[in-house]
Amino acid sequence: MPQTPHIVSDVMTQTVVAVGRDAPFKEIVRTMEQWKVSAMPVLEGEGRVIGVVSEADLLPKEEFRDGDPSLSEQRRRLSDVAKAGAATAEELMSTPAITVHPGVTLAQAARIMAVRHVKRLPVVDDIGMLQGIVSRADLLKVFLRSDEDIEEEVRRTVVSYLFPAFSHAIHVNVHEGVVTLRGHIRDTSLISVAVRLVRGVEGVVDVEPRLTGESAAPAEPEAEPEAEPEGSQ
Repeated sequence: MPQTPHIVSDVMTQTVVAVGRDAPFKEIVRTMEQWKVSAMPVLEGEGRVIGVVSEADLLPKEEFRDGDPSLSEQRRRLSDVAKAGAATAEELMSTPAITVHPGVTLAQAARIMAVRHVKRLPVVDDIGMLQGIVSRADLLKVFLRSDEDIEEEVRRTVVSYLFPAFSHAIHVNVHEGVVTLRGHIRDTSLISVAVRLVRGVEGVVDVEPRLTGESAAPAEPEAEPEAEPEGSQ
C-alpha cells in the first residue's frame, strides 16, 4: 500500500526568528537584516502567533516618507497608509496570521501558499502556539530525493501493491525524478491507477507509462427472452 505522504513537521524549520507585539520598527528591521529573513511571526504571551510582519509591511514608511498620499490614494490604500505611520509590530503586522498545523501534508501547505499568495507559513499547534515555520524552499525538499530512493518506493508501494503477480515483469526506471514504467500487465485499466499512485510518491517529477496488456473483456449482454407465439395461454 502506498506510504503516508510527508507532512509539514517533516520539513519545517523549528528554530524560528520572531518578535513580540511591542517590538519597535527599527528593531524589526535590524532583526530581519541580522537573520536574513523577509518576514517573521509576531507573538504574544508564551508564544501564541497573533500575526506576521513582513518587508511589505515595512515599505510604506519609506514609500510615503517624502510626502502625503493623495486623497484618492489614501482611500485606495488604507492599509498601506496606516502602516506608513506605524511604529510597532502590532501596528504593522498582517492579522490574523495565515498558519498551518504540523500534521498537514506538503501538498496542502503548498496549496495554502499558492491561494493566499504567501512565501512561508508559521506552524502552530491546536491552541496557536508557535512550533516552527515552513517555507516554499522547505516544501521543495522532497525533490532532493535520489532517483534510487524514488525507484525503491515505487517498486514497494505501487508495483508490488497493484501488480503482485506481475511485479517481477515490470521494470521501473527513474531519471531526474521522471519515472518510466515498462512491462506487460493483464489489465490495462490499471495503468491510469498506477500513474496516479506514482505521481503521489514524493519527489516524482513526471510519469511515463509504457505498459502493455489486454483490456478487460466487456461483459456479454444478457439474451432477451423469446416472445411467446400469439394466442398461446
